[in-house]
Amino acid sequence: MKVVVQRVQEASVTVDGGVKASIGRGMLLLVGITPDDTQKDIDYLVRKITQLRIFDDEQGVMNLSILDKGLDILAVSQFTLLADTRKGNRPSYIKAARPEMASPFFEHFVLALEKTMGKTVPTGIFGADMRVALTNDGPVTILLDSVYE
Repeated sequence: MKVVVQRVQEASVTVDGGVKASIGRGMLLLVGITPDDTQKDIDYLVRKITQLRIFDDEQGVMNLSILDKGLDILAVSQFTLLADTRKGNRPSYIKAARPEMASPFFEHFVLALEKTMGKTVPTGIFGADMRVALTNDGPVTILLDSVYE
């Protein structure tokens, strides 16, 4: 799994001209899933995301997690994170999981986030043509990969 974590002032997902999901301050997660991902990948990334100290404390130092601040997460599935661009100019998505595997896996990831956060995590619509809007805060953008061994 690959996850782009963006600290945001606000973020939203629009589908077919209507806002599907939105948050104020918190994190926007763009999530790429591979065919080899397992529950171990979900557990690792949920722990890493929710404990990542990228929010300012009283002294203005990035020392607090999203759990410490009680902020929100918006999660969006994005297979293009797994693009292989080493050959030619047209990206290959062979490393991305097929929708029949990726969709339920993404749902499990979101449920694990919700359990850890203790609240609903809004999402985009899997496989839809989405418009994702955000105001990056900082900017703070971090790429996480579940390759942890």
